[in-house]
Amino acid sequence: MDTMSLLMQGFAVALTPESIMFAIIGAILGTLIGALPGLGPANGVAILIPLAFSLGLSPTSSLILLTSVYAGAMYGGRISSILLNIPGDEPAMMTCLDGYPMALKGKAAEALAISAIASFIGSFIATIGLVILAPILAKFALKFGPSEYFALFALAFATLGGITGKNQFKTLMAAAIGLMIATVGIDISTGVQRFTFNTLELFEGVDFIIAIVGLFAISELLFFLERHAGDGLKQVAINKLKLSPKDIIKVLPASFRGAVLGFVAGVLPGAGASLGSFISYTLEKRVSDKGEFGKGDPRGVAAPEAGNNGAASGALVPMLTLGVPGSGTTAVLLAMLISLNISPGPMLFQQNADLVWGVIAAMFVGNLVLLLLNIPMVGIFVKLLSIPPKYLMPIVTLIASVGIYSVSHSALDLYFMIGFGVLGYIFRKVDIPLVPIILGMLLGPEMEKSLRHALVLSDGDWSVLFNSGLSIGLWTVAILGLVLPIVVGPIVRAKMKKSKDAVKDV
Repeated sequence: MDTMSLLMQGFAVALTPESIMFAIIGAILGTLIGALPGLGPANGVAILIPLAFSLGLSPTSSLILLTSVYAGAMYGGRISSILLNIPGDEPAMMTCLDGYPMALKGKAAEALAISAIASFIGSFIATIGLVILAPILAKFALKFGPSEYFALFALAFATLGGITGKNQFKTLMAAAIGLMIATVGIDISTGVQRFTFNTLELFEGVDFIIAIVGLFAISELLFFLERHAGDGLKQVAINKLKLSPKDIIKVLPASFRGAVLGFVAGVLPGAGASLGSFISYTLEKRVSDKGEFGKGDPRGVAAPEAGNNGAASGALVPMLTLGVPGSGTTAVLLAMLISLNISPGPMLFQQNADLVWGVIAAMFVGNLVLLLLNIPMVGIFVKLLSIPPKYLMPIVTLIASVGIYSVSHSALDLYFMIGFGVLGYIFRKVDIPLVPIILGMLLGPEMEKSLRHALVLSDGDWSVLFNSGLSIGLWTVAILGLVLPIVVGPIVRAKMKKSKDAVKDV
């Protein structure tokens, strides 16, 4: 069956009233989460995973809800960037450069509308890229043997810090912690207990959903309490929207260029949305006429927004086709898939075609919903920015706790959640990244299985890990992923810091 027929079947799933309802709910919740500075898409999805479990949603509905939250959070990140000069998350930082100056000039509504249109174009083009590239990559991945998969997992760890990563040692240390936690439980090959201390609840290992909610959501709550225990952010007034067709046409080339660059950055291991938005803005500044970049040029809003939204959809390509997440948020989505007993990877397109194509089609629907919501309803989202965290925190804690308890009805899981929350808070205080820990827990069992399988087939010969051109290529990229951040990283970070300083000086 060709791709178009499968996509049409996906739309049949995505256009059911139930799917549309979850896409709308996810889009609204995601935009709200993205608009709150510091929360970000990964935390947003982590907070809402327990909600999906507690509601007993089907795998398709759960994924439609969470991918809509993901897309909505990427949209929402621009709101505080433009109105308050505070990025909702790191990829939205470049939007501050021209978004905030536009707001100071009394054009906040125009900046928000342009960024919504650019976000739509970025996500739409990247989703088309996902439709074209994902099946090709999935077919190619069928050639992978156990040694190639082991090399691929090593590549995922090596490139996780990204080119802009500050400390490769801390990234590797975090990955090692995740791999160590993944060894807890009964060894599926030998039946031997590992680090269970004869505790029945640990026989099946540590549930990564509990770890995700604790590390991301609970630690974020602790940070919120530390930073904003009092009032919410200041109320911002928005002018009446005056956007002409000419204004929209002017930003279209920047949006299309940003979308393509963002998609490529999302697909490539180690690049990510931050680099996507940075490259999109830098390229736009070079190829366009001088304009007023840095002083409120609409193209300086459109390019990074298209870039970071394009990267968000692009990051789903390696996650769906290879089972290797391309970003922190897709790592959280991967955990959701695995916990629903769905194995991401090349067989996903064969065994769960309805689900995967339904989710891809729902991304098209979700993007349209986000565009329709974000222009007329932006005033409501802005008002919600001023809600004090002391009212939001109990709701978020309640959602996380009820959801975790509903998974296994065990009070011990709640203690684990709080324990991981405290650990996450400490790790973030000392700049140890959390995503490699989650990735270690997620990929650890598969990595161990691939290594054992490869060694059994080769009768214990370790050179089997390098016996094909594909595995050698993967190892080469993995080594580059470790070395490049040390060589190129300081240069890229210096340029990004220069841009950040320019934001502060506005």
